[in-house]
Amino acid sequence: MGVLTFSINVTLDGCIDHQEGIADDETHAFFTRLMDEADAMLWGRTTYEMMESYWPAVARGDVEAPQALREWAIKLDAKPKHVVSSTRDDFPWTNSHHLTGDLRTAVQELKNAAPGGVLLGSAMLAAELDRLDLIDEYMFLVHPRIAGHGPILYQSGLANTRRLELISAEPLRCGAVAMRYRRAS
Repeated sequence: MGVLTFSINVTLDGCIDHQEGIADDETHAFFTRLMDEADAMLWGRTTYEMMESYWPAVARGDVEAPQALREWAIKLDAKPKHVVSSTRDDFPWTNSHHLTGDLRTAVQELKNAAPGGVLLGSAMLAAELDRLDLIDEYMFLVHPRIAGHGPILYQSGLANTRRLELISAEPLRCGAVAMRYRRAS
């Protein structure tokens, strides 16, 4: 069974607005490595739509982008993308699949089918999957910024505190720190 890893950019004050992180070659290389290690991506509808609005065009060469971003976009285009949505059922982006039925069952089946792991990149979906005890690891890229606004990580709350065990911490040249945790036993 594969590991479900929740990965996201976050500022020191918990902001997860994708425009607040440092987007440079090193941070893109970091997320490319994460994506390369996983068998599949898992997103909610909102994240899927945000990604779909930009990255396929970069992969096709329709949008000017540095080579590192184009390479990332091509890899993302080829990667299986699983989407949880109750309001949309058409996901035309290459290799996109709609997860339907009971959320716990569908995600567990995805984990079972992905021995290399599943990379989760949606904050609202992560909160729900955390409530269902389905997240195995957390990979936060913590940026040296205080945004002073939201949205914030776990804004909708959790019923219980999650105790985590640090697996690794890797500082990047830009000042961000990649922190990997697993659920404490």
